[in-house]
Amino acid sequence: MVLVDGSVESGFEAVRDAFAHAQANDEGAAQLCVYRHGRPVVDLWTGQDPISHKPWDAESLVVLMSVSKGLTATCVHMLVERGQLNLDAPVGDYWPAFAAYGKATITVADVLSHRAGLSSFDPGYGIGPIQLTDWSKCVAALESMSPLWQPGTAVYYHSLTLGYLAGELIRRVTGKSVGDFLAAEIAGPLGLDLWIGLPEREEHRVVPQFTRQAGPTADQVRAVLAQMGIDVEDRLVRATLATLATKDAGIEMLNTRDGHAAEIPSGNGIGNARSLARMFAATIGEVDGIRLLSSATVENARQPQTLDLSSPPPLDIIPTTHTFAYTYEVPSVTRPMLGESSFGNVGTGGRIAFAHPESGVAVGYTCTNMTGDNTAAPDPRWVPWTAALHEALA
Repeated sequence: MVLVDGSVESGFEAVRDAFAHAQANDEGAAQLCVYRHGRPVVDLWTGQDPISHKPWDAESLVVLMSVSKGLTATCVHMLVERGQLNLDAPVGDYWPAFAAYGKATITVADVLSHRAGLSSFDPGYGIGPIQLTDWSKCVAALESMSPLWQPGTAVYYHSLTLGYLAGELIRRVTGKSVGDFLAAEIAGPLGLDLWIGLPEREEHRVVPQFTRQAGPTADQVRAVLAQMGIDVEDRLVRATLATLATKDAGIEMLNTRDGHAAEIPSGNGIGNARSLARMFAATIGEVDGIRLLSSATVENARQPQTLDLSSPPPLDIIPTTHTFAYTYEVPSVTRPMLGESSFGNVGTGGRIAFAHPESGVAVGYTCTNMTGDNTAAPDPRWVPWTAALHEALA
């Protein structure tokens, strides 16, 4: 068992032991923080950084990958609650140029629930890792794209594009970028170490991510799809493979200063477990007198929107592994969280943050070792402490 630093309240000792057990074979570093009813009850960290050999503690920062979508989602739902965004309204009501090329009927709800038909950039736009840091270029590409399938009729993970779509909606109705809104309305009031667009003064605190498990290449996936009888020249398939082809270089880019400084709301949020747990705690209750979302907004925001939808053709023969509400994910086989009613987001390589309103619990877990994403089971590092947390709450 590894050495774990930090503290737990009485009754949560088993969570500390389970966290230590879960990290015993992980050569990287990790943080786990749990809030209950607005107070921290678990605040733990362990491990070391084998890449840069930077110090690691509770204040260390990591790239959050798709947990960043949870930050973006919270910004969006604050605006929905204030009446500045309407989930049922066409995106074009707020962003007129978006409505061109067959997108006039796409609603805010379609965008937030990965039903908009814009899951990847068409390869012809040349959006690679460097271009992802260019907000104007990415937004212009989305404006000029036609949907990859009939919007609203199917679901497919908008892994990169969702951040630009939601972020541009935030910019259109507030005049602030998603990073500026996050800083002013969430991170600042709550005293969080969370950013989308990291200030240079905080750069020294970021510990790099790494992986020892190479995922499948785009060419390998293309070959598998062809063997399954899927037309690999289909436009959706080509766009999806183009996104996959940039994955490794994109992860490398997210270890650079340019990657930290840009605003890529789907994946380059930066923070720590303490701040993630505190933010999600403030979505379901008061934290030091601050609450971000009302109970009614949370109830609406966490409602599953894709249970009756399959992937679009020709990828519809591949089972879906995510269940989406409005930008937040809700529990599934690979993302059980604390069970029914939980909502949150998972990031490539093992990061996770979520809330469970019924128990008043919010959780943040970060890690530096990006283990291979398993589409058939939860990350094995979550399983021990999740089970222990269940028992502690019972």
